[in-house]
Amino acid sequence: MGNTESVVVQKRLARFRPEERPVVEGVFDRLQAGGGPPGAAAKTSPGKALTLEMLKASMGSVASDSMINRVYRGMCSVDPGPGPAPAPAGSGKTGAAAVSAVSREQLVIFLADVLRGTAEERAPLVAAMSRQGAGGSEVVTCDQIAEFLQDLVSAVVQILVHRGRLQGWKPDRMGDSSLGVKLLAEHMCSELKPSDQGCCDVPCLEDWIFRVPQVSLYLEMLVAEGLSVALSCRPAPTLLPPCRETPWNELRCLLDLPTLMFLAPQLPDSYSAPWKLVFSTRLHGESFTRMVGGLAKRGPTLLLIKDTKGHVFGGFASHAWEVKPQFQGDARCFLFTVFPRLRVYTATGYNQHFMYLNQNQQTMPNGLGMGGQHGYFGLWLDSDFGRGHSRARPKCTTYGSPQLSGDEDFTLDSVEVWAVGKPPEPEEGEEGEGKRSILDVDPEVQAMMEMAGKTLHSQGLREPEEDQEE
Repeated sequence: MGNTESVVVQKRLARFRPEERPVVEGVFDRLQAGGGPPGAAAKTSPGKALTLEMLKASMGSVASDSMINRVYRGMCSVDPGPGPAPAPAGSGKTGAAAVSAVSREQLVIFLADVLRGTAEERAPLVAAMSRQGAGGSEVVTCDQIAEFLQDLVSAVVQILVHRGRLQGWKPDRMGDSSLGVKLLAEHMCSELKPSDQGCCDVPCLEDWIFRVPQVSLYLEMLVAEGLSVALSCRPAPTLLPPCRETPWNELRCLLDLPTLMFLAPQLPDSYSAPWKLVFSTRLHGESFTRMVGGLAKRGPTLLLIKDTKGHVFGGFASHAWEVKPQFQGDARCFLFTVFPRLRVYTATGYNQHFMYLNQNQQTMPNGLGMGGQHGYFGLWLDSDFGRGHSRARPKCTTYGSPQLSGDEDFTLDSVEVWAVGKPPEPEEGEEGEGKRSILDVDPEVQAMMEMAGKTLHSQGLREPEEDQEE
């Protein structure tokens, strides 16, 4: 019977609800049955060992062989407590194939530590999965962690695609996910605090896992999906925001799935509305007026910019943009980069220059800016369109961001604006169908406003809405 009734195993099983324990205990027999669905009968007698091939039969549709080998090494590294375990890790052999099998007890403990464990319990498993072989060293390099993360993130993306959890996004009309995988893995790895020699021991990994929750989230998702462990109180995590009303047939999106997985959690918790594309140079042309129309009265928005040097960056606006010569927004705004690195830069508290949007003024700068000050914005798009700057010497005062673009003064390649929150409630008198602008009623008023340097709000706000109805 093995050690199924051991104290170690029973303590791990106690973390699960009574109705969940049979699910966890049944994984071993189901994998021996060929990785079939829950409830499948075992073809072999209980108590025998789990092999790498059995694991591949279950996880092959959602993970690469490299990631499955890593998971297997993690299982083999588990100390099941008193009693023999089949070919444990650290036996002097190397490579996943050198570890012949995993015991029932090792699997149960592994599942408990991945699905219900602490950072302290997960750290040795991550170390084992990051090492190239099954050797006994508990120290891994940052490069090994980065390779592990690439395999892990790639598997999570594969799960989202093959399990139909895309939330309306279309990967074939988006950016290169393989590049996004590397960038997201690099970002997560950047949070490590290795030794001077660039190595990470188990306490270092424990601290990192505690501070970077995505490590546990992605690992839990991989194991739960790959081994079909459906727990009643743990629905599958939603890693992508919903996407609605996007003309995918005409669009080549600047975003990719890993970038979405990175950006969505950065938004404040209350911003859970479906994402909607409200402006794209690919769809609406290179028009500042059209972009203003896409931004204004849309609620919180995410601005994405690609320059001609290939850098991709942008900003999150927590409020609906208003055309006026004053700064607006609050400390929930942030700037970010997508390429060549994934990073987010939040408010420093130094000043409140979060958002700026102006048009058709003679005395104030005309354009869109975030952070810094006039002439030295962390992110600036000129109203003439096609040009902008990101001036940070050495950092943007508002957000602490470095230069985001390839060159300080950059040329635009493309721009996207996504509405990511609930639109503001219309002000009194704004509803009402058939309401006409004063600009339509009296052209002379329009001319007088232009001569006086007044901002033509109606002119800027209505054009894109007409475009979207086409």
